[in-house]
Amino acid sequence: MDLKAVEQLATDQSSLKAAAGLAKPGKWSGVGGSHDGALIWGECAGSGANPYRVMADLRDLGNKCTCPSRKFPCKHVLGLLWLNAEAIVPFKPSDTPDWVSDWLGRRRGTSAGRPAASATPGAEKDLRAARAVDAEIVEDPKDVARREAQAARRSEETERAILDALDALGQWIGDQLRLGLSGFIDDATARCRRIAARLVDGKAAALAGRIDELPGRLLALPPGDRPRGAVVELGKLVLLSRAFRAAPRDAEMRRAVATSETRETVLADPGALRIEARWEVLAEQVQTRRDGLVSQTTWLLNLGATGPRFAMLLDFFPASAGKRGSVFTPGERFHGELVFYSSAQPLRALLVQRAAAEEAQGVEWPAPDATLSDAMSLLLLAEPWTIDIPLLLPQGRIARDEAGGSWWRSLDGTSALPVADTPEGLLCGTDLSITAAIWSGNRLTILAAQTPWGRIGSHD
Repeated sequence: MDLKAVEQLATDQSSLKAAAGLAKPGKWSGVGGSHDGALIWGECAGSGANPYRVMADLRDLGNKCTCPSRKFPCKHVLGLLWLNAEAIVPFKPSDTPDWVSDWLGRRRGTSAGRPAASATPGAEKDLRAARAVDAEIVEDPKDVARREAQAARRSEETERAILDALDALGQWIGDQLRLGLSGFIDDATARCRRIAARLVDGKAAALAGRIDELPGRLLALPPGDRPRGAVVELGKLVLLSRAFRAAPRDAEMRRAVATSETRETVLADPGALRIEARWEVLAEQVQTRRDGLVSQTTWLLNLGATGPRFAMLLDFFPASAGKRGSVFTPGERFHGELVFYSSAQPLRALLVQRAAAEEAQGVEWPAPDATLSDAMSLLLLAEPWTIDIPLLLPQGRIARDEAGGSWWRSLDGTSALPVADTPEGLLCGTDLSITAAIWSGNRLTILAAQTPWGRIGSHD
């Protein structure tokens, strides 16, 4: 399993944040796994004298913890799964402890009149016998129907909770506009944190995370641009809320508001867009979020003739795990297959397979976008709530205004866009033949550029 599956399993954002704090080797002892990899277990230090015993079955994500928490799964179970998903500690194959075997036996019970797995000789040390019992058990159709009905009821309850949370968000947005944007900007952190907590309670975790990061995006703007930035941000939230209400079960909507599909779900989707092409790694962006997670975004450029121009690989890991190395190097090129999350304008993707890195020479970048307005409008018309728009800018240069601000300016002088950071090094003072950048609605973040001197990155 991967970290996305852990996020899907969490009952709320607070449990996930607590689990991130437990995803440290020093918190655990006796960590191990069954020889066939189906079971994992460990003991987590708690507030009492004895550690909590935590166990999980990776085949169906069944789990158990000896802590008194009323949440299911608790933070200790999520922490154990997190350790396994991120390989933070090794789960060495070993004999199954009696306390894990007892739980496994009770969990399997005596279905269809058969003995529990723990009653089978040697089952405590070998799960093959338990699997043999499973293979002979025929599920009662009534049990299947009951589980399906319960799943449907939970889905309806989740949808209702999200819609109630969106009602609260709409009222909150109205209050900010009524009270004035100046006061909102000054107190954005506290106000956004309160509504984000309400959204987490309402199962709208993805939207809560977006609002929790909103103050940081506003404060990154010059003071004079913050009121306009606030209007744009709040307007996008209104559009996203309305889009979710129109299609609450659409995968793209649930991804933006509630939670993303698991990696396994995306890979198993027969209708998912799959592109096999040559790709260039443009840049990697690493950001520590307010919820204790670190987002690692890798931007790829499609050097082939078909499919989306850009691909975004997005991963999360706990900040407590420390700095994590990247499997990509900006500027490298490789042949690989990507599968894209379902979307009107596919951008986020998963890497299915990749070949060894290739020489950077031999294939040119695609032609730049014909007109910037069309390139920006294409994604905004499909997803008007989106924050980041990748662009291929035509020939231009970086210029400075009288106030010291940096601008990308097209060679013909017809277009100019403010740059988020102050470019340094080779980006300044040289012709940029083609520039790959991210437009956030008010600032441009340069990823890489082609110049007469070759390819340069944002930090070259």
